[in-house]
Amino acid sequence: MTVTVLVTGGAGYIGSHVCKALAEAGDTPVCYDTLEKGHEWAVQWGPLEKGDIGDKARLDEVFTRHRPRAVIHLAGYIEVGESVRQPERYLHNNVTKSYALIDAAVRHHIEAFVFSSTCAVYGLPQMELLTETHPIAPLSPYAESKAKIEDALAEAAGRGLRSAALRYFNAAGADSGGTIGEAHNPETHLLPLAADAALGLGPALTLLGTDYPTPDGSCIRDFVHVSDLADAHLRAIAWLGGRSASGHETFNLGSGSGYSVRQAMAESGRIAGTPVPHAVGPRRPGDSPKLVGDIAKAKRELGWSPKRDLAAQIEDTLRWRRKMPR
Repeated sequence: MTVTVLVTGGAGYIGSHVCKALAEAGDTPVCYDTLEKGHEWAVQWGPLEKGDIGDKARLDEVFTRHRPRAVIHLAGYIEVGESVRQPERYLHNNVTKSYALIDAAVRHHIEAFVFSSTCAVYGLPQMELLTETHPIAPLSPYAESKAKIEDALAEAAGRGLRSAALRYFNAAGADSGGTIGEAHNPETHLLPLAADAALGLGPALTLLGTDYPTPDGSCIRDFVHVSDLADAHLRAIAWLGGRSASGHETFNLGSGSGYSVRQAMAESGRIAGTPVPHAVGPRRPGDSPKLVGDIAKAKRELGWSPKRDLAAQIEDTLRWRRKMPR
């Protein structure tokens, strides 16, 4: 049976891959996006409804027109450094507006609500592999905004909403067919910046901090392919649909393995066939030294596991950066 799913932020990087996965599964994604950060060219698998998640009247109009059974919420600002400089802007755009979306989901009796959260809610790691029970201690307003939305979803369970927060580690890669990929402006993520530098399409990469308490002094991150992330959203909807009672759950989505920034940079250069030009800069405020996830819960409950390793993520990134609209 075809299911209609409202995808907020569906014109963005992860959102467009989620829409593609939904369409390939026979469902109908309705992209709800302001296009402030997203791209109209990335909306290829369902209708586009331009709108703000904080606009109650517009939400009611779109919910009534399309009657979605599920919501996947990916809309929001995502830059850690910018959030440190503009905390009020992030809390208003990401949190206050999400409250309006959650209220609309309750009002329209949505059966499943899947939220795009982040491993950054954990802050400084207190264990080697981060589990969902790790204390929540965000280091940036961006991460704080995600934690507050998780809290709001947990509260909404008392009003009948079934929801899941997917705590991404580092989303990377691009659609293997080269149809869509990462196109942020400005770009702040490691693999596309490394690819552009290696291909001569952008400036030298700046390595943000080399004095972290890690083996090579650079941050350690857990990279997960965006198409694997997209698959997890579909599995989360199905999992929520199989539950009889309201409630809220959290799931880590990563690879379960960590690579330092220097290692990821070296691997990018190896695959590109040329070293990644780079300079060394200061630490970025709000960054944790190491974030690597324990993904046992997602494997057990959702039946999900990542299929594409770091090399595949880099190969897909290089392919996309060569051909992407600029």
